[in-house]
Amino acid sequence: MKKYDTIFLDRDGTLNPDPGYISDLKDFTFFPFTFKALKIMSKCCDRFCIVSNQSGIGRGLIDEKNLKVIHDFIRNTFSENNLKLVDIYYCPDHPDDASENRKPGTGLFDKAESDHGIEMEKSMMVGDAGSDIEAGVKLNMDTMLVLTGKGPETLQKLNEKLTPKFVVENLLVGAELITS
Repeated sequence: MKKYDTIFLDRDGTLNPDPGYISDLKDFTFFPFTFKALKIMSKCCDRFCIVSNQSGIGRGLIDEKNLKVIHDFIRNTFSENNLKLVDIYYCPDHPDDASENRKPGTGLFDKAESDHGIEMEKSMMVGDAGSDIEAGVKLNMDTMLVLTGKGPETLQKLNEKLTPKFVVENLLVGAELITS
């Protein structure tokens, strides 16, 4: 079993269902398998970091105060499950005016690396979108595409330049695969 420095996680579609632009805590729920999966993954990595594009802010659909409430809930739930969440990074940019912080850009990963002394080449990126996989590949990380959220449509767009190391049904199947 390979040990990872940090497992980077996309949020919507990876940890939770993605109905589109979650703007209130009442609309946020984890997949039923999320914390079982993360506890299994913690056998090969004791820290997690969430990196999420949140263009709903740039589009005027999500208030940052509400996003903070959601992120506080996520932090508390990780803590209640004895999982180390080093941080949550998000990019509010509209896709038409994106900075290097918007995945597949690596700006938020660079900040996480600087803030927490993360060794990128010894880390993994898990997500449901091509932008998640592309960011991980750019940083020489292992990558895992989950077929929840946008995963099925992402799978159709894969090519030799955009190929995840693992393609799995969901986070739980991925956790069992990397720890077996």
